[in-house]
Amino acid sequence: MLEVLDPPAVRGWVRRSADTLGRARAEIDALNVFPVPDGDTGTNLHLTMLAAAEALAGLPAGADADQTWAALARGALLGARGNSGVIVSQAVRGLAEVLRAAEGRGADVRDGLLRAAELARSAVSRPVEGTVLSVLAAVADAVRGLPGDLGEVAGAAARSARQALLRTTGQLEVLARNGVVDAGGAGLTIILEALAEVVTGAYTDHHDVPAPTSTIDVRPSDDQPGYPGYEVMYLLDGGEDAVEGLRAELDGLGDSLVIIGGDGLWNVHVHVDDAGAAIEAGLAAGRPYRIKVTYLGGRAPETGRGRGVVAVAAGDGLAALFRESGAVVVRRDPGSSPPLAAVLAAIREAGAEVVVLPNDSGVRAVAAAAAEIAREEGSTVSVLPTRASVQGLAALAVHDPARRFDDDVVAMTDAAGHTRHGHVWVANREAMTSAGLCRPGDVLGVVDGDVALIGTALAEVAIEVADRLVSGGSELVTLVSGAEGDTLAEAVQGHLDAVRPDIEVIHYAGGQGGYPLLIGVE
Repeated sequence: MLEVLDPPAVRGWVRRSADTLGRARAEIDALNVFPVPDGDTGTNLHLTMLAAAEALAGLPAGADADQTWAALARGALLGARGNSGVIVSQAVRGLAEVLRAAEGRGADVRDGLLRAAELARSAVSRPVEGTVLSVLAAVADAVRGLPGDLGEVAGAAARSARQALLRTTGQLEVLARNGVVDAGGAGLTIILEALAEVVTGAYTDHHDVPAPTSTIDVRPSDDQPGYPGYEVMYLLDGGEDAVEGLRAELDGLGDSLVIIGGDGLWNVHVHVDDAGAAIEAGLAAGRPYRIKVTYLGGRAPETGRGRGVVAVAAGDGLAALFRESGAVVVRRDPGSSPPLAAVLAAIREAGAEVVVLPNDSGVRAVAAAAAEIAREEGSTVSVLPTRASVQGLAALAVHDPARRFDDDVVAMTDAAGHTRHGHVWVANREAMTSAGLCRPGDVLGVVDGDVALIGTALAEVAIEVADRLVSGGSELVTLVSGAEGDTLAEAVQGHLDAVRPDIEVIHYAGGQGGYPLLIGVE
């Protein structure tokens, strides 16, 4: 019998939880009818605790309680999957808040369980009884007021979780209709029973998962509303105030909203009909990444057949160039990203196999989010890392729909990657750049994404950018003039004709605002 839940015991508990959930995964999946019957709660909880166990495994052998609980909370946060996984990871965070600075005695674990129940419930926008939250609440009631004996606290938590789990069938109509207990509650019960086993040393080979007592049929009837179309999850870098605004916006878009985390890192989960709107809300609140969209039900939108390319363009001329080359074009304003819904609609129009050319590093996040939704709807989508329009043009020039899709993606990526890119623009404010301090009205020359020089005359800076991009092996220079006209491109072309007559120069009228000249070199 352990008297203290020390770091080695924490590692043993989390590893046993992951292993036991792995064995019970299919049985828990079979219980999953709420909030949607997607049959993956057991899998999600297993993966959540497995991520937590792997985070602990990466610590040095002598890691103290602070390091151990911090790694456990972060591992669970980053690895949380699905509605129940996110809630359980928040409960783990509550335990960690108390136990990071405690000895791990019974009273500490008791207080940690109280905090776990409180924090998990606060993370859920609209708590529902008969769920994992009800099981956590029952555990908190059972351990509240217990003395500081670790075995007694762990045993009471496990027993009360099992009893509360059996009560969930009568607390939620959809569970009663299908004769099942709550799947998330079943997973949490296994986690708490694993804790009691590690503390007492009394292990069992099998943890009973209550089987359904009736045939599950959760298809919505004619008078029952259907399920939201998508589960959307992402990690978000953002501030506390921005997340509160995000919470309010997502609550109006869908249900099963859970946002957990803190200190600038959050895990966001929601069920919505409009996945794009949920992701765009995240883009407005901070930096969403590791975006995952799961199609839950309803009729998937129609997509075009065959192979296609989607290109994002910031000018009329560029849009025409991409369109003439066979791409479905998404227009954007200079310095901004296009709406996610527009990119998604273009992917659906383009075909069942689609290559997306963002053509700007700031557009890539929106393109990746749209691609994730389209993949869930059945399309095959690859987003190329094109950071400039000239790279997109180079990629599109080698596009061959007769090739295998993967081979086509490789060829297009290779063409884009071998295209150096630059541009010139006029500074509108004072700023420190990689080439030094610039002031309003200065002409900036950008080479491969970095400000390489600062000057006063557009033509001089543009010629210098071209010279820096061109090398001995360069064969083709592409010039795309902006909305101001072609004079600048003509000056650069004249210079190149004089100093490098071996290089072919192509000039297009791009019409883009903001950048008087784009330059690509292959």
